[in-house]
Parts: sequence; structure tokens; C-alpha cells
Amino acid sequence: MNPNGPLHDLTEDQSWALLRDADIGRIVTHVRDVIDIFPVNYVVDDRSLVFRTAEGSKLVELTIDDAVLFESDGHSDDAAWSVVVRGHARRLETSAEIEAADALELRPWVPTMKRNYVRIEPDRITGRWFRRSEEPDHNLP
Repeated sequence: MNPNGPLHDLTEDQSWALLRDADIGRIVTHVRDVIDIFPVNYVVDDRSLVFRTAEGSKLVELTIDDAVLFESDGHSDDAAWSVVVRGHARRLETSAEIEAADALELRPWVPTMKRNYVRIEPDRITGRWFRRSEEPDHNLP
């Protein structure tokens, strides 16, 4: 990353590399005037994201409107990053798709049945990297 500036935009390749190293993010759904956000654990599969979910509001909302935002981030003592994926989500339905998703070894974090795989195909990915440091002195001109 850029050690000289306090923040900079990431390339797509840098953004995907950060997403591959992380495993939790948030998916944002939008149905009419309702916007929801859900935490999910995920894996990167080539240049898409895959997560598992149970039956419920998240899956229903993705079925009604497949346009989604996905965000993941991370930080250390001296840097932070955020990656946003804009795209479309769809439930995997064919046996070939599900078998391929099973091979990704994506496991739920909580001991609940999550039998539905969802793939997010990106339209656009953006990322930013931030150098963390002390706040500038407000008294300086």
C-alpha cells in the first residue's frame, strides 16, 4: 500500500486480495423502501463471493431484488482497509453449482442449518486503504 499518504484507492486486484484474506463481511439488501444489512461469513471463488444462509428474510429479500452491496474491512495498529462490492446475488440451485460450492469448504460460524448457497457476481468493486495515525492538531493554521 502507499506508505506516504494517509489514504488511497485500491486497484481491483488489491481489493480482491484483501477480500480473499478476510472471511466476514456485510451484505446490504434493498426491497422497496426497506434496506437491511446482514453479517455473513464468505469465501472468494475466482472473482465472485459465496456465502451460506438459512431460509429467512435475507434469502427472501435477495429473491425479490437481487441487487446488493457487500462490504468487508479490516485493520491493524497502523492501517485499515474497506472493500465494497456492488453486484447481484443469486441462490445456487443446480446440483453442479451446489457441488462446486460444497468444495469451497465454507462452514457456518454458528451451529445452525444453512443449506442455501448464494453467489454475489460483482458489477463493480472499489477499495480504500487508510494509514492510521494521530489526529492532526486542531490548533494549527
